[in-house]
Amino acid sequence: MKNTPIPLAEQLRPKNLDEVIGQEHLVGKNGIIRKLLESKFLPSMIFWGPPGCGKTTLAYLLSTFTNSHFVSKSAVTTKLEEIRKIVAEARERLETTGQRTVLFLDEIHRFNKAQQDSLLPHVEKGTIIFIGATTENPSFEVISPLLSRCRVLVLKPLEPETLNVIIDSALNAVKNTIEKDARVYLQELANGDARQLITIIEIAGTLHTGKKSLTIRDIEEAAQKKMLQYDTTGDEHYNTISAFIKSMRASDPDAALYYLARMVNAGEDPLFIARRMVVFASEDIGMAQPTALVVANDVFQACHQIGYPECQENLAHGVVYLSLAKKDRRAYDAYMEALSDVKNFGNLPIPKSILNAPTRLMKDLGYGKGYDKYTKESLLPDRLKNKKYFRQ
Repeated sequence: MKNTPIPLAEQLRPKNLDEVIGQEHLVGKNGIIRKLLESKFLPSMIFWGPPGCGKTTLAYLLSTFTNSHFVSKSAVTTKLEEIRKIVAEARERLETTGQRTVLFLDEIHRFNKAQQDSLLPHVEKGTIIFIGATTENPSFEVISPLLSRCRVLVLKPLEPETLNVIIDSALNAVKNTIEKDARVYLQELANGDARQLITIIEIAGTLHTGKKSLTIRDIEEAAQKKMLQYDTTGDEHYNTISAFIKSMRASDPDAALYYLARMVNAGEDPLFIARRMVVFASEDIGMAQPTALVVANDVFQACHQIGYPECQENLAHGVVYLSLAKKDRRAYDAYMEALSDVKNFGNLPIPKSILNAPTRLMKDLGYGKGYDKYTKESLLPDRLKNKKYFRQ
């Protein structure tokens, strides 16, 4: 690897579509991006996908192969004044040279409604070709008027085979190899993020120049993270989440917090943890403390909106609340019993008295006849008449 200030991830960035690894559904022979490049037509777009999956690279390639001027900004640090300046320069460039401008805005979900609104007239008039990138669902994070003017392209997480190719390319650049278990650990650590993966290899290769092969210890040193025995798809994943749920069920906040900390420290998806908490609130707490569902859902929303590292505090708050809450599984058990009857008996006839009668024929057939909205009689199908699922 040459001694250069340019990060290795930037050095290895693909220069054309044939060098792009992964995202075959977009850049393959029949992929929409390849077709757009062939047609020289470039609409405004939103790239939705996980970190390090190639959003910036694809935006750059699209601008390069359509001879457009490329401007890359992050919504985290970019102010409206900068956007106005970029638009003014884009307008002048278009009028004087005919060259179009691609404005790539990473983390578009970080722009508030007013900031996103400011982009609309320029996208509408074609002053800029807007390409936004987000790790969040654009249906919730991008305003409808802007979303309607953009084509949403979904980028997939990079597969292990793809990551292996990237690892080999990065290792070749730093002139090193890697042990088999260290390769597996590196993939887990990078969590599908090619940029992070390459950066770790770059640091490890720099720290251990001339070493025969990189080890787990070398990767840990480069990433500044110790390996825990936790595989997000293996036995330890399920064992830990099981222990976490059962600790809350037993009203043991100390154990629940410990298992939460293990999952967070190992890089578990916070939304996975929060989803299990939302389910737990209804399944195990239920009617004993109905506000538990509100708290759990708010924890999920907090994790969705702010992510790591801050959302670990929201998770801890919710875990203690759910652990200390009274428990009542009657609603869950009642539903499961009702579901069992549905599966066993199929669609039993609904009593005619509670059927709507929007037509004369339905009325003649007895639909709605004798309906009493405050009746004390069972409204279950005849075969299940007077059966009790929820027990007071």
